[in-house]
Amino acid sequence: MVNDQPIDFWFTMGSTYSYLSTMRLPEIARATGVSFRWRPFHLLVLLKEMKHVPFADKPVKSAYMWRDIERRAAMYGIPACLPAPYPIPESERANLVAIVGMQEGWGIDYVRAAYRRWFQAGEPNGSEANLSASLREVGQEPARVLALAADASTRDRLTAEVDTARSLGLFGSPTFVVGRELFWGDDRLEDALDWHRAGRLTRR
Repeated sequence: MVNDQPIDFWFTMGSTYSYLSTMRLPEIARATGVSFRWRPFHLLVLLKEMKHVPFADKPVKSAYMWRDIERRAAMYGIPACLPAPYPIPESERANLVAIVGMQEGWGIDYVRAAYRRWFQAGEPNGSEANLSASLREVGQEPARVLALAADASTRDRLTAEVDTARSLGLFGSPTFVVGRELFWGDDRLEDALDWHRAGRLTRR
């Protein structure tokens, strides 16, 4: 039986490895015919609950992260100017804008534009420069969108997504969810596609 359900793509706008997924997911969707439901959430809430904030105060691990992303970006043919600014103090605002965008239908284009500016031009997600330029690139007026992002109803939607992520057992970004199966990390995307297609992993 063909699985016509989308794979849930959970990501937070402060996540470094999510850059790789956001850049390659549309092409993978076209090539495989699998649809993805993009679900921005504020991972930092869950990390604080777990008393775990990765990379920020771990220089050796951070150096590995940037080199790892650099290698993988080169493998995929994705431009990257690294290291990019990190951590991202305004990631919550970027997540709120992404929530608005997903509701209105331009969210995927915004997320990709914002990540390009972060990883290729050094403008952190959620910063004023990144927000304004990325929103205008996708045809949105920044003042209107930022007002919606600051509205209590948008915060409630983001909180609800965090609650759902918590109930699923998410602890990182990106995470791909097929039913109740979690696949954490950009390098587990192919595993998620396997599971979506066959309900098991296949040897590659």
